[in-house]
Amino acid sequence: MFQKVLINDDHDAILSSIAQILSKSNVESVERSQYCDEAYLKIKRAELDEIRYDLLITDLSFKRDHRNVDLDSGEDLIEKLRLEFPLMPIIVYSMKDQLQKVRQLVKNYNINAYVCKDRRGSRELEEAIETVSKGQLYLSPQVSGALSPRVDLEIEDYDIQLLKLLSKGLSQDEISKELKKSKITPCSLSSIEKRLNKLRIQFKANNVIHLVATAKDLGLI
Repeated sequence: MFQKVLINDDHDAILSSIAQILSKSNVESVERSQYCDEAYLKIKRAELDEIRYDLLITDLSFKRDHRNVDLDSGEDLIEKLRLEFPLMPIIVYSMKDQLQKVRQLVKNYNINAYVCKDRRGSRELEEAIETVSKGQLYLSPQVSGALSPRVDLEIEDYDIQLLKLLSKGLSQDEISKELKKSKITPCSLSSIEKRLNKLRIQFKANNVIHLVATAKDLGLI
């Protein structure tokens, strides 16, 4: 079982609830953070002090406040951690239940569990901690179909990048320039237009605004 755990959530009540669950699991050391930059710094500090965390439990959504932050979301935190701590066990505890979002987190960042915050959330989180401690993947029942081929929308990382840039209000010409700057191909206007048309058809979107809204609803961006 885990001995040193970091909980990352911006709600005091959730932090206390998770801490109680960990206490029942006989976890010796439980620390808390309420925004993602703080969580990242705690993990880095623990690594330097050679008293590493052996589990992170994090939400995905965090409300902005007066702080200037580099990591806006739990997904940003997970992405950064996976570059530096690829083997660190990570449990996501979130209100979001979009299958495609769960699929992406497992596929792209190798998260170890995804637990939905609902009426059975505390019980499922307890089960997830036990399952992950045994080296196994845990998904809440309502998102357990996330890895089924039937929910694969054939969305590539390139498509996600396009949708993210589109959601920021960039024109196709500006997207082309941004892709060139980042050395991402294809970056021609014609290629971008064809890809966006394909996405509009795939998501049955009437226009660009509808496409972005649908992508957000699915948890793609």
